[in-house]
Amino acid sequence: MKLLKALSDKCTMCGACMSACSKAYFKTDDPKSSRIQVEEVTGMPKMRVCDQCGACIAVCPTKALARNANGVVQLSNDKCTGCLMCVGFCDAGYMFFNAERQSEPFKCIACGLCVKSCKSEALMLIQN
Repeated sequence: MKLLKALSDKCTMCGACMSACSKAYFKTDDPKSSRIQVEEVTGMPKMRVCDQCGACIAVCPTKALARNANGVVQLSNDKCTGCLMCVGFCDAGYMFFNAERQSEPFKCIACGLCVKSCKSEALMLIQN
């Protein structure tokens, strides 16, 4: 399974990963539109990125979430009704929603764009 590994202890909170992601998928430099979120929690960086556990697949009433050939959980926008059950169900906070940009939720699909933009090597794309 392909997944993105976050090393919070190396993160400098520069925001380059969020910028690269939001530009690629939403054509705007907006951290709220990034599939990876970096925030400061008690003075330390906290990186939220989907670990591809797949628990959200079972909760989707329209079967809009499924694993691809690489084991990555992906959302099919044409099947999604925007009920946001997956967002509410993901207690780790890896499923995101930005009503200003679109009506469907979004999550990391382990594409690796953020890895290329991270100068501190706080992100790695791995095969699990």
